[in-house]
Amino acid sequence: MLRIRRELVDEIVAHARRDHPDEACGVIAGPEGSDSPERFIPMLNAARSPTFYEFDSGDLLKLYREMAANDEVPVVIYHSHTATEAYPSRTDANIAAEPDAHYVLVSTRDPEVHEFRSYRIVDAEITEEPVEIVG
Repeated sequence: MLRIRRELVDEIVAHARRDHPDEACGVIAGPEGSDSPERFIPMLNAARSPTFYEFDSGDLLKLYREMAANDEVPVVIYHSHTATEAYPSRTDANIAAEPDAHYVLVSTRDPEVHEFRSYRIVDAEITEEPVEIVG
């Protein structure tokens, strides 16, 4: 189960709305071993695409160095889908490289409401998990 603060959900949704019609992406880091998302880190979608996201390799290297220096891990890896439901595509599943992370998807296909869901993805196998929004 993903337990996440309301303010972090709001930040993810705001980032997804800002970048629409392109997919938005980012990370929420947390203390190593805690499974607690704490630090919101919006990233640039280097693909600048409405159907695909890609972290810039230089930005990603910098982020992982920063997290290592802070004893943090990527607790949440998020991105948006702009025209489809918040469910990982086959491509999303194949590039998921953090087996301990929560993969959050938000759909911005409806301008009035958003869909917010979380998954575990291990060896390209997708398992949806409940989300508890706190605070």
